[in-house]
Amino acid sequence: MNPIGACILVVLISVVLGASRRMALLGMMAGVLYLTQAQQIPVLGLNLFAIRFLELAGFVRVLARREFSFRQLNRIDRALLWLYGYTTVVFLLRSTDGLAYQIGMAVDAFLCYFTFRGLINGVENFRWFLRAFIILLVPYTLLVVFESVTGQNLFALLGGMTGGSNWMRHGLPRCFGSFRQPDTLGMFAASFLPLYVGLACIARERKRAVLGICLCVVLVVAANSGGAASGAAMGLVCWGAWRLRTQMRKVRWGMVAAIAALTLVMKAPIWYLLARASDITGGDGWHRAYLIDVSFRHLGLWWFAGMNLIETVDWFPDGVLVTTGAADITNQFLSFGFTAGLSAIALLILLLARSFGGLGKALAAVRSASSETSEAEFLLWGLGVMLVVHIVNWFDITYFDQMYVIWFMQLAAISSLSDYCLQTETSAQSEAAGGETTNIPGHPSEIVVENQQ
Repeated sequence: MNPIGACILVVLISVVLGASRRMALLGMMAGVLYLTQAQQIPVLGLNLFAIRFLELAGFVRVLARREFSFRQLNRIDRALLWLYGYTTVVFLLRSTDGLAYQIGMAVDAFLCYFTFRGLINGVENFRWFLRAFIILLVPYTLLVVFESVTGQNLFALLGGMTGGSNWMRHGLPRCFGSFRQPDTLGMFAASFLPLYVGLACIARERKRAVLGICLCVVLVVAANSGGAASGAAMGLVCWGAWRLRTQMRKVRWGMVAAIAALTLVMKAPIWYLLARASDITGGDGWHRAYLIDVSFRHLGLWWFAGMNLIETVDWFPDGVLVTTGAADITNQFLSFGFTAGLSAIALLILLLARSFGGLGKALAAVRSASSETSEAEFLLWGLGVMLVVHIVNWFDITYFDQMYVIWFMQLAAISSLSDYCLQTETSAQSEAAGGETTNIPGHPSEIVVENQQ
């Protein structure tokens, strides 16, 4: 870790530990953007990335201040614990290689997710975060634009990657920013795009939200990633379905029918639609589709408890996509499968189903409270669209570098805001019936007290 990275880390840890809940959340995300994974301290053969110190500081903070209690676990929280607990145990039982990496992934998931569960405590606070996050995005985007124009990544001062002529697509550069690959830079921006679209639907937030949308689009373009472009496009398509928000059951069955029809008429398996999509957005869609194809042809090797990735080295013709002695597993679902079998994929799907279910219940509660569309409804719908964007991204890449922190932050936002909206509606009904008001984390009355402090 160099002096610049150490100074940034010390400042951010101070903010996370000592500032208000809102500023602590912003401090965590500042670390995601402005610290690279090259900022690390080797301890007993383990690389302790700077972001891991921030994770630990945030976790200590939310426990010490009782901003989150494990007695408040909901269905999404439990699904996440089951997913990473099961995956880690199965991997440790069947393999002796890569133990530190697998344990590190589970620890990162635990620390990140529950830190953000404590820091994100209400719709108004999350809306404030989206506004304030633009302050971090503006200089960050300018740095990426500078990289795109000059070919020099200023994050190289913190160990950031520089692409050069080896990272060009269609004659245009692919920018890294503080990430380890252009794909994750673009996917970070694509995941925030639907949130800023939701914020733009709120009249008094529109100007700042439009700026946020523009910044996200610039980052997606600068990354020059087909996967990120597909995710961003899917996000806009899902926002186009806003008018169908009360008929999502019909939409879901329509999607099932469309997939079934395509399966019947296509000569190739349906996952080769990824190859067709990449003809439009760019990228290596054929390789992604072929990975799914060859994985299912070898299902017997990994369905029960996963498999060692070294056994995939000859899966691609002529060694295509072979990087570290194994096939490049550019699919998040298959990554869980190769780690702990089909059960791990099922647990990931359970986590996603509970996330969509929580948002659906929260949206129903918000709609029942008023005949008019509320501001919370826009943000909840944006979170649902964001979740779809992540699923699209997962067919193109597995999350690594600091992208995993972004995913857990946004998943925690789904969990916390779903709970908040449901509890707020329950409290309102209790008040209307003459009952006692329930103390709700993040309730406007609590926010006023916190801001005064």
